[in-house]
Amino acid sequence: MPGEFEVSKTEQIDILNRSMDYFKTHGSFDRSEFETEVLHHDDLIHSFRKFDEEHRRQHELDPLEEFDINRDAVKRQARVFKSVIKLDKNFHIYVHGNRELIEKGFDEALQKHYYKIYFDQET
Repeated sequence: MPGEFEVSKTEQIDILNRSMDYFKTHGSFDRSEFETEVLHHDDLIHSFRKFDEEHRRQHELDPLEEFDINRDAVKRQARVFKSVIKLDKNFHIYVHGNRELIEKGFDEALQKHYYKIYFDQET
């Protein structure tokens, strides 16, 4: 996605989290349902379809519109997915929730990027 669209790290993580939620909460994969629930936007859906076609062509795979989801595979893959924004060499922000609570900006006076994070309580 980053090569095709201007997508922030928080947006990438949000799509990744929605993908994992989809696979964790559904018993089977339905391509059109996945596109609607996870990708939301027509340009992302088009990019996903283009990637899928290219991947299937390269690996000589048949198209799959639906398949049963393997819970063990989802658990294994969830460990691999990164939900971390790495900043310089000394900060990591772990994102596991609503990306609307993270705001990215640029401070003109300091000439630095920043993230503003909203939360209810510190634990």
